[in-house]
Amino acid sequence: MSTITLNQINTLHRAEAVALLTGLYEHSDWIAEQALDARPFASAAALKHAMVKVLEKAGCEPQLALVRAHPELAGKAMVSKSLTAESTNEQTKAGLTNCTPQEFAHIQQLNASYNAKFGFPFILAVRGPRGSGLNKQQIISTFERRLHNHPDYELAECLRNIHRIVEIRLNDKLGYEPALGHEVWDWHEWLAQFSDAGAVNPHAPHAAREELTVTYLTDAHLKCARTIELGMKACGFDEVRIDAVGNVVGIYKAASHHAKTLMTGSHYDTVRNGGKYDGRLGIFVPMACVRELARSKQRLPFNLEVVAFAEEEGQRYKATFLGSGALVGDFKNEWLDQQDADGVTMRQAMKHAGLKIEDIPQLARNAADYLGFVEVHIEQGPVLNELDIPLGVVTSINGSVRFVGEVIGMASHAGTTPMDRRRDAATAVAELALYVEKRAAQQPNLVGTVGMLTVPNGSINVVPGRCQFSLDLRATTDAMRDALMNDVLAVLKAICERRGLHYTLEETMRASAAPSSTKLQALWEQAVQSLGVPVFHLPSGAGHDAMKLHEVMPQAMLFVRGQNAGISHNPLESTTSDDMQLAVDAFMHLLHNVQA
Repeated sequence: MSTITLNQINTLHRAEAVALLTGLYEHSDWIAEQALDARPFASAAALKHAMVKVLEKAGCEPQLALVRAHPELAGKAMVSKSLTAESTNEQTKAGLTNCTPQEFAHIQQLNASYNAKFGFPFILAVRGPRGSGLNKQQIISTFERRLHNHPDYELAECLRNIHRIVEIRLNDKLGYEPALGHEVWDWHEWLAQFSDAGAVNPHAPHAAREELTVTYLTDAHLKCARTIELGMKACGFDEVRIDAVGNVVGIYKAASHHAKTLMTGSHYDTVRNGGKYDGRLGIFVPMACVRELARSKQRLPFNLEVVAFAEEEGQRYKATFLGSGALVGDFKNEWLDQQDADGVTMRQAMKHAGLKIEDIPQLARNAADYLGFVEVHIEQGPVLNELDIPLGVVTSINGSVRFVGEVIGMASHAGTTPMDRRRDAATAVAELALYVEKRAAQQPNLVGTVGMLTVPNGSINVVPGRCQFSLDLRATTDAMRDALMNDVLAVLKAICERRGLHYTLEETMRASAAPSSTKLQALWEQAVQSLGVPVFHLPSGAGHDAMKLHEVMPQAMLFVRGQNAGISHNPLESTTSDDMQLAVDAFMHLLHNVQA
């Protein structure tokens, strides 16, 4: 297929430009045509977003018409060979033109069920997040999962998939490949072969897992560290080492021996049964930039220090932000005596891994030597995904506080204890959970969660005498967080007094809100603007290593859009190689504009 250029799209007569963009949207060339009103486009990403805005402004009926203009997957149009050339190519690449009779019958049943529920066909960008194609099982699994969605959500998800289809089709027309984005995507797949859960498939030893569990200093964790270390060396870092807490540190030196340092990075540990991109994206994006700088023999006016933090999630031990905390002098010696679920202390795990505990105090950085800390991270939320915007500039990381507690009442017979004489611990915590939900909803950027609620040794015919629970409270400012916390704790006390119960409560973590550095945030804004995509600001509801570094130096973060409603801490966590490419380009722009 002959390729076109962005310059042609920008400069040709409107009718000629429309002809170049034919076939992007299935039987709906009006979208690309109206987007031409926004010419000239600074980039292909700008054109893509212009088309998104056209469809957004068009309203529900044209959006439904667009969805209904698409063929079913492996449906009648495929059988009758009446698909458009673009759809034929996509469904063929996904193997849908070569289904077994059983697969074909199952997909037909899914099509029928989906249409009956939603009134429009199931739309999926079958070429997937890398553009190289999903396999049939991935397609069928997604089909089955999305069949349970709410109709409004599912319509929006179809539209998002249509825009992804268009993004890939436009790339094909332009002869464009997000080459660095593909590599960063592949690096995530390579690292995903290591997990605490399950054994490696002997027939596909390097196959990436759909869910990951990589907790501090397990065998999988140590293999990840070694892989990142080797990757940094291959990328051209001048110094690479694994430090005394297991952080992998790579330094790309400045031309001057007396230059300051810009630090970046993120964590490589995961939650249990998590995804591939949380944390790791912030390691691989700067690694790709260093490799390109090294290949072109370019030096920056400052040292670039990339840190793959060994521990951020607090999964094996209660030591959240251990990796980044060590760099700001906040490693707590009492952590060493904590035991994991198997009774292994952190001290024992460190010695087994060959780490030198006595060297940990020396890891603390002198903030005067640093320009600051920047971090790239997948958003872990739905905002960018819903707006169809690939990048977001973070204004602040929310302050948070966490508790674990237990309400104690009286276990009694469920059949013989009258309702007005019960001392039910579980309903007390349920009442608290409903209050947390109501109180947090009263203000924007305020969230509260009772994530764990357990009745120890509970029985179907016993009034719960004990109920263990957790509290997670977050806000954009410490004052908002503390006001929420004070209200929740007061209500907990009142509930227990009214019900004749008592409780215990332990604060397990407190982190201050971390507003972004004005100067570093402006650099991210300029970088995003240079790519031709909207500069969108948002706070981070999740905690990040950047908030730990914020204690000693300025910081600012860039978010990358997540797929599947931006879900994270879940195997469905995903992003595209196109968005990864934009993140690499934005990071490179920042590097060339930091004032040393």
